[in-house]
Amino acid sequence: MTTSRSRTPVPPGPAPQGNGDRTDYAGAVYGSMLAASVIAAAGVHEPHPRLSLILLLVITGLVFWIAHVYAHVAGQREIGRQVSWPQVREVGRHEWPLVEASGLPALAVLVSPWLGTGNSAWLALGVAVAQQVAWATLGAHRAGAPARQVAVEGAVNLVLGLVIVAAKVAVGH
Repeated sequence: MTTSRSRTPVPPGPAPQGNGDRTDYAGAVYGSMLAASVIAAAGVHEPHPRLSLILLLVITGLVFWIAHVYAHVAGQREIGRQVSWPQVREVGRHEWPLVEASGLPALAVLVSPWLGTGNSAWLALGVAVAQQVAWATLGAHRAGAPARQVAVEGAVNLVLGLVIVAAKVAVGH
């Protein structure tokens, strides 16, 4: 994965200051938070609630991915130049972790009956928050952040995830 302050996809390799390779787990962190939010807000009471929740996760991830790709391409285009398909594909690849982040929570929903969990949404929410924390700490670690900063980034993401959990509890889904 790659990063830049303007979030423009950049090739892997040395950072401009020559400090080392870039890391970017923002899409995975954001996608995990998005998945947790979808799960928390979904009061699925249809005849097939697990299938509905899986579809909500995947479709929401795809829609947000398309929106991110469009926003980056439209926002970064140069005056007088048309957007090229290679640009769109590159941004799409860069933003794909946003979609991938819905995979594990959706899988948790799918396998929840075999694990004996009473409510697949809670399992999926736990998975989404756990992966959000994991991606944030992994990104910080791979960027060479000191252990304290890695811990702080993990803690901040845990708190954000717990806010989503608290919202689900408060709403009563």
